[in-house]
Amino acid sequence: MSDGAVRSRLESVASHLPSQESRTGYLFWLSRPRFWLYLGGPVIVGTTYAAGSVAELFAPVAVLLLAYFTVPANVFLYGVNDAFDADVDEANPKKDDQEVRFRDDGWVRLAVVLSGALGVPFALSLPPVATGVLALWFFLAVEYSAPPLRFKTTPLLDSVSNGLYVLPGVIAFTAVAGTLPPLAAIAAGWLWTMGMHTFSAIPDIEPDREAGIRTTATALGKRRTYYYCAACWLAAAVAFSLVHVGFGALLLAYPVLVFGIAFAQIDVDDAYWWYPAINTLIGMAMTLGGLWVLVYGG
Repeated sequence: MSDGAVRSRLESVASHLPSQESRTGYLFWLSRPRFWLYLGGPVIVGTTYAAGSVAELFAPVAVLLLAYFTVPANVFLYGVNDAFDADVDEANPKKDDQEVRFRDDGWVRLAVVLSGALGVPFALSLPPVATGVLALWFFLAVEYSAPPLRFKTTPLLDSVSNGLYVLPGVIAFTAVAGTLPPLAAIAAGWLWTMGMHTFSAIPDIEPDREAGIRTTATALGKRRTYYYCAACWLAAAVAFSLVHVGFGALLLAYPVLVFGIAFAQIDVDDAYWWYPAINTLIGMAMTLGGLWVLVYGG
């Protein structure tokens, strides 16, 4: 298919998506739909490996967790982020064509608060340890962007705090299995999110520096940030190999890709937008492996 045909197809799809001018359309774009699976995907993987039968894949708590972390949690997470970054985002070109700028309207703030509140009732049905993990998710989701901690403005802490993206998977696994997943799997997922977050910050290096925002990426600079991401992803692959060698092999795709992007001098602003598809494929491979074991045995 030619570039023109691909562009035409994408424009046709975009024309059927809700307009950001409407209230529901604005919330749709605020929630970063291309990143929905960054929170929802770990729920699917966690549920798959926790389930002892096919029926447990569709346990009510698992289905509700997937529904919450796919949409409302993203409205909450990115709504808080955009509310406290409104001034900074004035200079961010991503807000011109890939995302939306925060609307400081009462109904937007109410929608963000209600989206967070929808997650609170889970505390009534989750095992105590999963409730603690859910509380940690809310803490990191807020304090990543909000004062007084605002982790996103402190190098290294901005990266480490993004372990929040693996926590929905921990919650789902614990809700279904009744126990935490292996610590090596949690560590691997956390390291993966650290690499993913810092890689995603590379396109923001110049806007962040202009706005006076300090991040791991602005502190390291573009070239050293590539090495940092590769180190996080390599460590994640090693940790995952302690759970299953196949997981470790899958995760090796990330350091290979980041070095390929760096040495081929591919524009990171373009490469960054490949990752929702790459992450979905890796997550799908993990999920299919788990489903195979669940249905057909080891």
